[in-house]
Amino acid sequence: MTRDELARALRAVAYLEGDFVLRSGRRSRYYLDKYRFETRPDLLAPLGKAIAEAVREHEPDAERLAGPELGAVALAAAASLESGLPFLIVRKEAKGYGTSNRLEGVHEEGECVCLVEDVVTSGGAAVEAIEALREARLRVSNAVCVVDREEGGVDELARHAVRLRPLFRASELLNAS
Repeated sequence: MTRDELARALRAVAYLEGDFVLRSGRRSRYYLDKYRFETRPDLLAPLGKAIAEAVREHEPDAERLAGPELGAVALAAAASLESGLPFLIVRKEAKGYGTSNRLEGVHEEGECVCLVEDVVTSGGAAVEAIEALREARLRVSNAVCVVDREEGGVDELARHAVRLRPLFRASELLNAS
């Protein structure tokens, strides 16, 4: 699947119009429903390949990927299968039972991790995941997302010394036909 074909497919399955409240609290006239593309093998596989390629290009020292729950876990798993890099699941908060981990998966202090995200708006969820990874003494300087909504996420991550590397910008998808 070419990049243009993937952009058209993402728009066709995930673009919704209406009145939506985003995780950031902002209102939007459109919504990119990540679950509509993350739950389809015909889109998840090429997204995994594209994410793996972006990681190789922008974070060649990555020893691990990390996907925040729930939305980015499938993407991190697909990219892991494509790249051979193991991945971590970043919980929103430590679970209150069992191991009480905030990060699920084996890792070692000092490893280079590339964050995988789905749709980034203001960058708040990504920053929370970055902070959790850094608290575990992992190094994070790049994040790959499927879509940057172009609403401040790039700048917010930059304030935390992380470069956001989107596969697509929202403006590209909105113009894909």
